[in-house]
Order: sequence, then structure tokens, then C-alpha cells
Amino acid sequence: MSDKKSFHDESRLVAQRRAKLESLRLKGVAFPNRFRRDSYAQDLQENFHGRSRDELVESNHCVAVGGRIMAIRSSFLVLQDMTGRIQAYIDRKNSEESLVNDTDTWDVGDIVGITGPVQKSKKGDLYVRVQSAVLLTKSLRPLPEKFHGLVNQEQRYRQRYVDLMMNADTRSVFRRRTEILQCLRRFLVDRRFVEVETPMMQSIAGGATARPFKTYHNALGRTLYMRVAPELYLKRLVVGGMERVFEINRNFRNEGLSPQHNPEFTMLEFYQAYSDFHDLMGLTEEMIRWVCYEVLGTTSVQYGDESYDLADPFPRMTMKESILHFNTGIVEEDLDTLEGARSLAEELCIPIESSYRLGKVQAEIFEKTVEGKLRNPTFITAFPCDVSPLARRNDHDPFVTDRFELFVGGREIANGFSELNDPEDQAERFRLQAAEKQTGDNEAMSYDADYIRALEYGLPPAAGEGIGVDRLVMLLTGSNNIRDVILFPQMRPESGDHER
Repeated sequence: MSDKKSFHDESRLVAQRRAKLESLRLKGVAFPNRFRRDSYAQDLQENFHGRSRDELVESNHCVAVGGRIMAIRSSFLVLQDMTGRIQAYIDRKNSEESLVNDTDTWDVGDIVGITGPVQKSKKGDLYVRVQSAVLLTKSLRPLPEKFHGLVNQEQRYRQRYVDLMMNADTRSVFRRRTEILQCLRRFLVDRRFVEVETPMMQSIAGGATARPFKTYHNALGRTLYMRVAPELYLKRLVVGGMERVFEINRNFRNEGLSPQHNPEFTMLEFYQAYSDFHDLMGLTEEMIRWVCYEVLGTTSVQYGDESYDLADPFPRMTMKESILHFNTGIVEEDLDTLEGARSLAEELCIPIESSYRLGKVQAEIFEKTVEGKLRNPTFITAFPCDVSPLARRNDHDPFVTDRFELFVGGREIANGFSELNDPEDQAERFRLQAAEKQTGDNEAMSYDADYIRALEYGLPPAAGEGIGVDRLVMLLTGSNNIRDVILFPQMRPESGDHER
């Protein structure tokens, strides 16, 4: 069917439905709100599937169900609510003529309320025999064709409301996302962590090396930044004596769109006093394994063509070790000097800015040559100080920090480290970051004087971590694109869209 013909057919159907709505308005019965549901589709299926036809007729168990009409099959309607589907049967021979006439005007997509007894067909299908019915909401737009549904991927993201109506897999993904968030909370709360909330609008964009979104506060007459991370505020709370805190937060980073990146995303960040990055690696492994089992009923995860058993211990290697492991022909000496690392990056066709220090060059080589190869759950440790402005230096090698990142399926899932609680060291790193920002690095941090003041009151030894909730959901639902696990992902404008 051509796009032009499809457009005209849809316009005709919309016009017909608008006419039906106008008729309801004239009768004074459009969009009523008197109906009250007392039963859900899934509950009925579970509670009555084992009953025989005769038992159901004898019990005459009457219910009130409400939902959207997903199909009309002669005298049967298929209703869908938040839990599943149930059929409704209109007995045309024995029902009042007004009831039959009213239901005959209904369309697929309409939202209706049905009351009547639960019964079963000869084939064993459960249904509600309609004794009374009311049209609650007239759907003016036809649903997508039933055999193909909403198959255009971009349209599914833009019209998530239709995607949720038509695709059980989509509904399943977002139910599972909710379960994952509930499990993460329960895991931490059971270990005496306290959930908190920190500002989304900040005077200084800090807590991560990322380009922020700017906004403006009219009453204060000042520029503010949408938060790129809650880290510096959460650590202020640890200074204040809240020794175990976490936040499930929305972060905003002014970066490109990709299957792994959305400018607005969800993170779990948590901080634990009197611990280090080794403690958090153990906690993270335990948490992800437990959440996986609670949600999936197994520790085995199928992700595309690969499967991972999260019950296996997660290997650990340093960043430098991983570069040498996955790049044959590279020797350690190539990575130990700025000149050698720059030459190596050039051979690997990795672009390097003139302002990059040695640690930044090493990190770029790691990102471009190693990350995608880390398929099984793996902790990478010993990140250079140059790319870890908030992490504690390693006691034996001050060039690197006590930091880790967890990778699964070639994607970073978590980032954590022993916290830098030396205010003078932190101040110097902020100054280096501010200098890099002045030379054009839009992702570098600014100097946060109040955070330094907080550290001067004393931050106990601590470790903190951020887990990418969206990426964790991708892993546990087998989703390849971050847009599949965000209800309303950011999209490029459609052709013909105009900004207002």
C-alpha cells in the first residue's frame, strides 16, 4: 500500500470516528468517568483457568473489567489492560437491543468498561459475558495493522504510547526495568544505605568529565548547569556523617546520540565510608549477580549471540595489562612515555589532541582498542590520574588511581574508586582540570571551592561508585540499543518539525 493511499485511508477512518464521537457528545455521554473496575485480566486468567465451563456457569462470578479493545471478532471483543488480555462476549440473541446497538459502534482502540459473569468457551478460552457495557474513551486514531503492529523502530521510539499498546515485548522490558530498580534499592537499603536526593540544577557542573547542558535562572540572574553527576553532593553528605548514601538519579550530558548514549540517562550512585575500591568491586559483583537472579530467576544472561554466567567470578586486570593483552605486538615500554604512547596511538589511527597528557593518551588507546573486546564481566583497574580527577592515587604508583570500571558485553556498566579525601591534592587536580577547560576541553571540570571547603572539614576514608542503570537494563533484557530501555529517548527532529 502506498504512503499516500495509507494516509487517505487513515484520514477517512479518523473522520468516521470523529463523527461517532460527535454523536456521543450530542447525547451527553462522551468520556464518562462513572465506571469502576474491580478485576484485572491476568488475575482472572490465573484464578479461573482451572474451572470447568459448568463450574463457572454455576458460580456466576460477576466482574467489572476495563481496557482497550485490541480486536473485534464477531461477537467477541479482546480487551487489554495493564496486566494482560481477556475476551468479552456479546450475546446478541439474548441481550437488550440497546446494548447490542451501542457495542456495534465500537472500534478497535476504544477504551471500554464491561460487567458480567466469567465464563469459558468450548475451546477453553476464558471470557466475560457482557451484561452491561460503557464506552469510556473514543479512540480517534486507528491502531497499527494487527499482524505487523508498530514495526518501524524509529516510530516506536517517537510514539512509545502506541508501541506499549501493540508490543508485549516492549511492555515486558519496562516491567523488568522497574523490577531491576526495585532490587537495586532493596539490596542497598538492606545494607544500611540511605536513599537521598541531590540538586539537578547546579552552579558548577562537577562530578564527572562531561560537557554539561546550560540553563538560566531568571530570579537569581545566573547560569546554572544540569547535573552531569551527583557525586560531589553525595560526598558532601558523607562529610556530614551520612556514611552510606545512594541516589538513583537522572543525569544530563551534552553529548552525541548512539546505541549506548542518550543525553538524559539514569545512574545509581552510592558511597560507603570506611571502605576502598576493592570492597566496592566485591559489593558490585554480589549486587549484579543477586539482582540478575531476583529478576531473571537465573544468573545466566543471554545477550545477542553471547551468554554470560554471572555466577562466575569477574576477572580483574589493570588498564595497562588489558592494552597489552588485547594488542599483540605492543610492549610495555611503548606505554610508559608520552612520546611512545603518542607514536603508538598514531600507528593505531587514534586521534590525539596536543593537550593530552600521558594518562589521557593511554585511556584513549584503551577505549579504542580494548573496551569492545571485554565481553565477559571484567573489572579494569588502575586508571591514570590524568583521567580520574576525583579518585585516590595508588599508594605504590601515584601515576594511577585506585579506580575500576566494570565491562560486560563490550560496554561499561559501572565506574568506582577509592575517594580522594586529601583537600590539597583535590584542589590541585581541580586547578589542572580548570586549565584544560581553558585550553578548549569542554568536558573538563571546573574548580569547586565549596567542595574543597567540605573536604577540609574531613571526609573519612571512603569509596564510591556509579552504575549505569540503562546499560544494566540493556544487559538483563537483551536489548542492543539504549533507546529500547528508555521510555522516551531523545530523538533527532522529524522532517517538518519546527522548534517553538
